[in-house]
Amino acid sequence: MNKNLLSFAILALAVVILVVNIWKPGSTESEKNTTAPAGESVETTEDIPGAKLSSLREGAEAPDFELNTLDGNTIKLSDYRGKKVILNFWATWCPPCKAEMPHMQNFYEEYKDQGVEILAVNLTNMDKGEDEVKKFIEEYGLTFTIPMDEEGNAGTTYQAFTIPTSYILDENGVITKKIVGPMDEKMMKELTGVK
Repeated sequence: MNKNLLSFAILALAVVILVVNIWKPGSTESEKNTTAPAGESVETTEDIPGAKLSSLREGAEAPDFELNTLDGNTIKLSDYRGKKVILNFWATWCPPCKAEMPHMQNFYEEYKDQGVEILAVNLTNMDKGEDEVKKFIEEYGLTFTIPMDEEGNAGTTYQAFTIPTSYILDENGVITKKIVGPMDEKMMKELTGVK
């Protein structure tokens, strides 16, 4: 009986080792540099819808978008050139977003006359609907611009997979910083360089 148990344990260990060696989450540098066999193609980010990931690095121009606000106005990110922009992605059900919003409002009230704008893009496609967004805006007394990402395209383009996610843009629309998680006034002040 013990001999069978030992044989089974050794076999199980061999299977585990085999599975671990076959299935590797992620990849190594050598795997990234391999080429496809002749006649086969390799899928690249250009082949995957919405996968323009490399364009979101610091120093790159922020991708433009056009979204509607709750009051029916249409805004384009490029319309804010000439100002520093905090581009924030959020939802009403997100506890860190709720914690961040009073800080954003305080920052906005203090620095809006110094060439800093806040665009807090609501991920409407993931949220509880426009009525809930209206209630949230009223409850928190928000006065900065809140575009509605109803289709989720802006959120996908800006990789807002964890929220809140924010980007700091300079006056030329260039990304200077990406922040995942909530910010407070001090952090916003430091990242935008206002005095």
